[in-house]
Amino acid sequence: MTDFTTSQTGAPVPSDAHSLTTGPDGITALHDRFLVEKLASFNRERVPERNPHAKGGGAFGEFEVTEDVSAYTKAAVFQPGAKSEMLLRFSSVAGEQGSPDTWRDVRGFALKFYTTEGNLDIVGNNTPVFFIRDGIKFPDFIHSQKRLGASGLRDADMQWDFWTLSPESAHQVTYLMGDRGLPRSWRHVNGYSSHTYQWINEAGERFWVKYHFLSRQGVEAMSPQEAEKLAGSDADYYRRDLYESIRSGDNPVWDVYVQIMPYEEAKTYRFNPFDITKTISKKDYPRVKVGHFTLNRNPQNFFAEIEQAAFAPSNLVPGTDLSPDKMLMARVFAYADAQRYRIGTNYNQLPVNQPHAAEVKNYQHEGNMRYFYNDASTPVYTPNSLGGPEADAARAGEGGWETDGALTRAAATLHAEDDDFGQAGTLYREVFDDGERARFLEVLTGQLHSLTRPEVIERFFWYWTNVDAELGAALRAAQGGADSTPIQAAEPVGVGE
Repeated sequence: MTDFTTSQTGAPVPSDAHSLTTGPDGITALHDRFLVEKLASFNRERVPERNPHAKGGGAFGEFEVTEDVSAYTKAAVFQPGAKSEMLLRFSSVAGEQGSPDTWRDVRGFALKFYTTEGNLDIVGNNTPVFFIRDGIKFPDFIHSQKRLGASGLRDADMQWDFWTLSPESAHQVTYLMGDRGLPRSWRHVNGYSSHTYQWINEAGERFWVKYHFLSRQGVEAMSPQEAEKLAGSDADYYRRDLYESIRSGDNPVWDVYVQIMPYEEAKTYRFNPFDITKTISKKDYPRVKVGHFTLNRNPQNFFAEIEQAAFAPSNLVPGTDLSPDKMLMARVFAYADAQRYRIGTNYNQLPVNQPHAAEVKNYQHEGNMRYFYNDASTPVYTPNSLGGPEADAARAGEGGWETDGALTRAAATLHAEDDDFGQAGTLYREVFDDGERARFLEVLTGQLHSLTRPEVIERFFWYWTNVDAELGAALRAAQGGADSTPIQAAEPVGVGE
């Protein structure tokens, strides 16, 4: 009997936590067969609903650029005065299709912009950070939030076992257990790209950006008591609220901002800007207004236009690109691969996923459910001497970054103020008000009382003591046990969102 992780063919796996990259901050290697096997297997675990983010809803609208950010990107969608059709899908992460909307959870915030240069997808959440920083851990994280294999039940010990053994999760779990975990409605959440992306201007200059979508309706929460009541009385509360709001003409609006970091400054910034468990301080890089979008049209057919909507961060347009964020690089493969499995090889030919302005020309052909095809005289290969389309690097406008190192499995480079608990502590102490802190303690106390395994309970105390020493002591007191010497909490760093 093996006591080490293996691939599906029995070979030992070198790491469960680190993808293969060129140096600690380099490009994720496609030939990391363990990462690809793990993500591809994970994408095929459920038929046919999405694995995470199964329960959701959405609407269509219009994005309008009201400011001038052309100095930072040449993307047509972000040029002054540009207007684009768009789709926004909200969702819950952990629950299945029939789960109540008002369970405590992170809310997905997935955007598709139908631009003149093709579709741009920004797939984020209602929090500016995430639980893990390397995609190779994503299947394990989702498994810990789902159900036990034997009983088919969700399990608090399993969830907290993963979190407390993955301390990089502390920032996101602090958001989740706070008011953001129970929003008043989908209309009352902000959205964030969470990841850092790249913008490229006409001169070829590169910038690092984070997207922020701020609700004009405000960010509001509901009490755990109200959420529990609605879970039983109206499991589709969020879906109903959004649909009825738009149907009545009360169209929700979000203002679009970006944080912009000059390319070279990322190398010495006090936090690693490509670590998705961290925020970039708004004091260091204030938000820059881009425009706003309005949701003004409900789907005519929920299945065709929402369930079959396929979002992927690999959907980029000229003037936008990726970053060395390891989680992002893994999602570029995983999301598109999951859509090909969930919907079909030619999922982008479905009306909701088709580009609205850009013409599709390539040499990909056939595959199940294909109904667009070229004239019989069009070649199906390249290079060819028959006048078929050719790649154009200048038009594509790719970005990039320097990387030169040995292939390695390692955590990303720590910057001067990087640690796992500092920003979570700042969020708790400096962003939460007294009421939020009191509700937060109440939620964590409830979580504590749901745990049964002694080792998980002890790590629960260790985890929250490192976020804030007084919080850890209060949780021990809530258990009714003797207070032990608190673990030294990290010094406050950064600014919460």
